[in-house]
Order: sequence, then C-alpha cells, then structure tokens
Amino acid sequence: MNNKYAPLFENFALRNGIQLKNRVVMAPMTNFSSNPDGTVTNEEVNYYIRRSKGVGMVITACTYVTENGKGFHGEFGADRDELIPSLRQLATAIKEQGAKAVLQIFHGGRMCPPELVPNGETVSASAVAPEGEGQPVPRALSEAEVESIIRDFGEATRRAIEAGYDGVEIHGANGYLIQQFFSPHSNRREDKWGGSLEKRMNFPIAVIDEVKKAVSEYAKEPFIVGYRFSPEEPETPGITMADTLAFVDALAAKDLDYLHVSLQDFWSEPRRGVEDNRPRIELIMEKAGQRVPVIGVGSIHTADEALKALETGVPLLALGRVLIMDPDWVQKVQQGRESEIVTKIDKNAQKELVIPDPLWQAIINTPGWFPGV
Repeated sequence: MNNKYAPLFENFALRNGIQLKNRVVMAPMTNFSSNPDGTVTNEEVNYYIRRSKGVGMVITACTYVTENGKGFHGEFGADRDELIPSLRQLATAIKEQGAKAVLQIFHGGRMCPPELVPNGETVSASAVAPEGEGQPVPRALSEAEVESIIRDFGEATRRAIEAGYDGVEIHGANGYLIQQFFSPHSNRREDKWGGSLEKRMNFPIAVIDEVKKAVSEYAKEPFIVGYRFSPEEPETPGITMADTLAFVDALAAKDLDYLHVSLQDFWSEPRRGVEDNRPRIELIMEKAGQRVPVIGVGSIHTADEALKALETGVPLLALGRVLIMDPDWVQKVQQGRESEIVTKIDKNAQKELVIPDPLWQAIINTPGWFPGV
C-alpha cells in the first residue's frame, strides 16, 4: 500500500468499544430490490456480499419501522417479528465479509408513494404537501400516533439486535418523517411536537431515546447507534444551517456513536442561516466533532479525494456510488492499485458488479445519476 493512504486504513474505536478496521464506510443506498412482502432477496444479499469485504462498516439501505412508513418499491421491512429471519440473512452476509453491519431504520412520512401504504394515506407532522406538482397532502399524525411511531423505532431496534446487527442508524435525513418533524416547512404543529426550534427537535430526540432504551434492554454486547441528518433544505420556510448547528449541538449531547451528515458534495457550503462560507462539514465538526465522531460523505470517488476529506478531521468517510461502480475500491487502494479505481459505470458489467435488476434498471435509465450513463 502507498503509505500516503495509510490514514484511510487506521482502526477506529467507537465510544462503545466497537472497533472498525478502517475509516471507510459503505453509505446507505436504496436498491429497490427486496420482495413485496418486505423480505430481502438473494440478489440483494449477494450485492452486499460483493461490497462488504473492504469497508469497515456497512450501513444498509433504509428499512421501514411502520407499515405506513414504506418509502420505496423494493424496500425491505423491519416492522414485524416475522421479518427477523430476513433481517438476519442480510446481517450475517455482511458480517461474514468482515464488516460491521448497521441497519438504517426509517419512516418515509409524506414522501411515501400512496400505493405502498395502507389505504393510500400518507402521514406527516402536519397536513403540508411536499413541494412539486401534484404531490399528495399527508394527514397530520395524532399525538397517539406520534408516540406509537416512536415505539416502532424501538421495536425495529430490538429486531435488529435479535437479527445480529452491530447497530442501527436512525435516518433523520433526506426529507423523510424524522426530518419532517424538524423542518418548519412540514411541521406546523402547535403541540409539544412542533412550533419553536426546540419543540421541532422533540420527535428526533424522542426517537433516539427510544432506540437507546431498546439497546439497554435487549443488547447483550456493545451496539452502535448513529444518527443521519441533512444540514439544510431548499424550501422556504425550511431548515437553515443555523437550525442545524443548534440541532447538532443537541445531538452531540445524546451519547450517540456517530453523526452522519447527508451531503451530495462533501465540500458544499451553507445556503443560508450563517455568515460563514466554510464547508458545512467544517462547521459541523467545529460544533460537535470533539464530542461525537462525524461521518462525512458526498461525491468522493478517488483515493486522493478521500484522503483530502479525511484531512478535515472527519474520522470516518462514507462512500456511495463509487462502491456500486467499483466494489473493490478499498482493496485497490490498500494494494497500491488506486489508479485502477473505476469511476464510471460499465454498462456491460451488471453481472460482474453483482447489481440486482431493479437497481441496474434505475441506474441505466436515470441520466446523470451515475457517471457513464
């Protein structure tokens, strides 16, 4: 290995004592390839096996914790005990390759396709549709339903523990239900779940508390709890960088094992809310980096880009699309073959890349999503 890249391959110990063998994480990416009943398919398991050998930790695609939280066609479920064997199949496959397996748990809220949820009824913090033509208006959740969904996150965590995962990541990003409660665009409530900035934090914090309660009750050994968030929203009103820095401060006090920033571009700068044009990741690190490990992500393709990102002080880096295009990214860097990394999709390599059909079709038919298409 070129010693220049050695920092990428240092061990990293999470606060709970779990050791990651290196600093590279497979980012959570939807693959549209599960069965309609919420069980994982063999194709999906093989896709993860192909990508789990090099990285220190794999964060799965999101799994729904409540029947009315299913956000994608071909998404796998964690909303009932019958799915534990399916969840276990995926956890075992990832861990056998030497990576830690983290289950990303989620509820889609108003972003769920109506045809995937009971009675076609989408729900959210408030009856406010997402921006865009013809978007359905969700029904505002009652207080009892809010409490019930919080408990569902705890139950999904129990199932993850029973299925043998090393941890869960709470998906509070990308405009889904947890973010909908934090956002002034989607949350117009006037009860304890909305109103002020502090009250808009109550739902995500309650989910974290419930997940941690399940861990203390059911986990026999150290178990990872991470939280993913998006720093800003384009909508007005919407989450600003100032809102996020206040929220990050609160998250850093929750004894989480990591915070995972959801960014398209690692180096992106704030849109509004702060008079500071340093990259968002630097502002987040300044606010919380001494208290909780931060995972950075966003358009990192080459070994040099990864190294430069690590030099900001971020201890862990998540790679997404590049691991779809080149499942051997980590091994190539480790073996001094970084010049061989593939950074665009080879349209003839579906079989060799072990990409399930639904994901392959999405890649091939979405111009601009992947380099080379």
